[in-house]
Amino acid sequence: MAESRKLAGIRIVTGTTSPFTRYERISVSPASCSIRSEYVIASYTFKLQYKCNNSTPAWEQRKLGDYVVVSTAKNADGRFNKEDVLSVSGEYGIVNQIAFQGRSFAGSSVLNYGIVNTGDIVYTKSPLNSNPYGIIKVNKGIPGIVSTLYAVYRPQDNVHTNFIQVYFEQHERMNNYMHPLVNKGAKNDMKVTAENALKGVVTFPSREEQVIISEFFDRLDSLITLHQRKRLWFAK
Repeated sequence: MAESRKLAGIRIVTGTTSPFTRYERISVSPASCSIRSEYVIASYTFKLQYKCNNSTPAWEQRKLGDYVVVSTAKNADGRFNKEDVLSVSGEYGIVNQIAFQGRSFAGSSVLNYGIVNTGDIVYTKSPLNSNPYGIIKVNKGIPGIVSTLYAVYRPQDNVHTNFIQVYFEQHERMNNYMHPLVNKGAKNDMKVTAENALKGVVTFPSREEQVIISEFFDRLDSLITLHQRKRLWFAK
């Protein structure tokens, strides 16, 4: 569990211009094998604590390619159309492009677009202010398709796919992972293949522990969403 100290830090969860900007403080106690997460929304603070099992194996350093493989599935048969194109947002994850941005930005044909099934992982290869080397997100919604500019991966049996998103949501970790793997082009585009993006080293616990940690953060997010709705209701 000592490696879990790498989870410690402060993460901005929503945009800094939002009145509901959330800050997450994660503190880890190796002695008691626990992770305490404190969320601050405006002046409100929520705390949850995750206790791990001391009998579980230590966190292990391996290449990301040991956990996911490149997906080559394409929309060649045309089962998906422009209404099924997905966008990848740093704040909202993988979402339907039309629902999120109001219209489709797809080209005249989407037959060469990559298929993203539920549970698949997408690496954007597109720079953001906080993530100059792109972001990694998991499709938690329905299947769809993405542009050929994106890399799509399938999880293997030794990984809980939602944990991958939890792991890479900390900006510093995401940036440090991708920085040595990416070459930026003259137009600030990402010069990295889908295969090379998997050659970096990650530190993951057992799959059982991945599930527990992922569910912990899911509960925390649900609690925060509930509180935000209450604030909006009382503000009316």
